[in-house]
Formats: sequence, C-alpha cells, structure tokens
Amino acid sequence: MKSFFLRCLKLVLRWMAIVTLKRHCPTVIAITGSVGKSSTKEAVSTVLSSRFRVRQSPGNFNNEIGVPLTILGLLDTKQSSMARFLMVPFRFLWTLCLPRKQYPEMLILELGIDRVGDMEYLLGFLSPTVGILTTISTSHLEFFKSLSVVSREKGRLILSLPKNGLAVLNADEPRVMKFKDKTKAAVLSYGFGEGADVRGTHVSFFRDATTQSIGSSFKLEYGGKIIPVRLPNIIAEHHISAALAAAAVGLFFKMNPLEVAEALRNFQSLPGRMRLFEGVRQSFIVDDTYNASPKSLLAALKTLKSLESSRRVVALGDMLELGADSDRAHRDVAKWILDGGIQEVFLLGKNMLLAKEELERIGFPGNHVHWFPDPDSLGKQLAVSVCEGDTVLLKGSQGMRLEKAVERVLLDPSGMAARLCRQSDEWKRIPFSAS
Repeated sequence: MKSFFLRCLKLVLRWMAIVTLKRHCPTVIAITGSVGKSSTKEAVSTVLSSRFRVRQSPGNFNNEIGVPLTILGLLDTKQSSMARFLMVPFRFLWTLCLPRKQYPEMLILELGIDRVGDMEYLLGFLSPTVGILTTISTSHLEFFKSLSVVSREKGRLILSLPKNGLAVLNADEPRVMKFKDKTKAAVLSYGFGEGADVRGTHVSFFRDATTQSIGSSFKLEYGGKIIPVRLPNIIAEHHISAALAAAAVGLFFKMNPLEVAEALRNFQSLPGRMRLFEGVRQSFIVDDTYNASPKSLLAALKTLKSLESSRRVVALGDMLELGADSDRAHRDVAKWILDGGIQEVFLLGKNMLLAKEELERIGFPGNHVHWFPDPDSLGKQLAVSVCEGDTVLLKGSQGMRLEKAVERVLLDPSGMAARLCRQSDEWKRIPFSAS
C-alpha cells in the first residue's frame, strides 16, 4: 500500500512540476556529480542571486520528490513530511496564480541519483539550460556496479542540454571532460589546470589577525583577465572549485568577472561541509561530517595538511555505499593519514577497524589510534583529548552521525540547529546504528 501511494505521489508531483515550469518558464540550472553538488549549488546561487531572482533546492531535495517540491516552492526542511504533502495542492494552485515576474528567474537544482534510471526520470520533466558535472567517482558505487555506469548515468544531464545551453565541466576530472565533445551545448570548463577555461591560480589561505577568521584567496583567470577573489571562511580546495564553477555560470549569463568576484565574497560552506568552529581549549574544529567518500576524504586531509597547526587530529567514520571497493578504500585510509601529517586518530565504525589494522601494520604509534563503536563515546573521548592549538577534522558518511561528536568539542554549542548538519527532529529521532 505504501509503495502504491509513493508511486502515485511521484506521478502527481511530476505533473505539477511540468505545469509549473510551463507556466513560469524559469531558466533551469542542474548540478550533478559524485561529490561537490551541494557546495556547487550554494556557490552558483550566491553568484546569480546578486543579479537574478533565484531559488535553489534545499538540503537533500535532489530526487524525484524533492525536485518537484523545490519547483513548487515547498522548501521548509524542518516541516514534517505529512504537513508538507498536505500543502502540495494549495501551493500548486497558489503558484499557478502567481505573476510570472514574482516567480524565480533561475531554478538551481541538485540532481542526486542513486540508481540507474533516476537521471532519465528527472530529465523527463526538466529541461535544463545549464548543466554542471562536478566529478565522477566511486561514491554510491554500490548501486551502479561499475564506474562506467556511474559516468553514463550522470553524463545524461550533459547530453540532454540544448544547443543554446551551457555545459560546465570540471577540467581537473578526465572522466568529466570526456563529455566535452558529446554535448550539443557550449562548454565552459573550470579548474586549476592550464586547460581550464575558468581557472583558479595562486590559491592561498589566510588568517585575519583582527577577527581571527580563516579563509582563502585565489586569482580568477578568464579570457585574458585576472581577478583576485577572497573567500572568507572557505578553506577547502573543492569549495574553491565550486566557486570556479559558479563563476563560469555567472560569466555565461553576462556577469563581468569583477561582479562575480564580489558576489563570491558571500559564499559560505553548508553545515557539515568543511565548516570552521572554535573548539574547546582554543582548538579549531573542521566539521566535514555531512558525508564521506574516498575522494572527498582525501581532499579534506589535503586541506588539513595545508593548515598551520600545533597538532593535526582526525575523527573519521566509515565511508558507506562503496560496494566491492569498501575494504580496499578503508585500508587506504591508513596511508592517507600517514601522508597527511596526522598526530592523533579517532576512528568510528566496523569498516574503520580495517584502517586501524593497517595503521598498526605500517607502524603508526598504537597509543595514538583510538577506535569507538558509536559517535557519542568518540565525542566524549575527543573532548578530553583535544589540546590547545589542535586542528581537528571530523568526517564520515551520513549514517555514522559524527555531528554528535562535533557537539562535544565546540566551544559554544548554542544554536546548533543552524550550525550543524542533521539537526531536524526527524533525524534526531533516528538512533545510531553501526554499519
């Protein structure tokens, strides 16, 4: 019965989305990729909202239900599912009556796909003008069997774009760039390498002596112009990559590079995506607990290594949904920790036991490696182990619930609902279950 209701709901929402899009004709900007979708969505929204009426999909509204709800404007992630769905017919009628000039000019939609056919379904009622492909990696490989299947399914977005559209491709990802010659749309590549159309160079991190804030800066190169860009509170290279993708979109819509650079100053990382906090005993906390994959973990460890710190500490939870690659990926974590100049290691989950074994095998000091069965016990121990000047990175897949450990080590834990990921009542009611 539940399955039948869900199928009916999807069909109704799909029809409402089609009618709404035909009524208001917004420009649809769709973003997909194995990692980096949400950060890119946030960066694109930041840039375009400085000139246009923009609506972006909130949270994880990236599937066959969440995307239509975004189109309808039902964006309250704290609202219960039942209350939200009861509002659907009223919101649909209100949207139809809304003057076109009051509906968003730009819809920025994250398209998350877990299985073969998901992208085809979403593109069945969406007609994106701009498509952004961030990465193609082993994330969610459990549902796709092979990397070639992941590439094919995510690449459907780029192949669907019209001739007057734009494909924004990550120039630092060879698998992504294979779609350059397959799309009918114009192409703007972004990245840090020499071949990128929109290129970031001279990346550096800064600490403001007055405010004690940390951020990054880089030079935006496009069409022979070089524009300095400053990103307060942004420290991750993949967030800078997201800013470059957003710059490409802004340039396509005739924004000048200076305008883009100024807009990017307002770019903020989302909860659980490399957010910086003051921790207990004058430590720095890097909260990257929203999710984890091998690629994103490597990026986070690279960022941690680039930060000046008296001691680098990591708290890492299992990387889920890796399929047959899971054991190898978790054993590889040991080498990444060793290469990252890490002094203290806290591990969570059954899969991270493999990382612990490998660390012991390669000679990492055993008294500096700690394993825990749940995030609460990890957080309690981490809170008493952190020292002055430490920089602590916390990262794991959603199911590992490492935001619970973040709460334990914050200097000021007030206002957590807005600062940390998975703070809704629905999420908090879900008990932790070991992977």
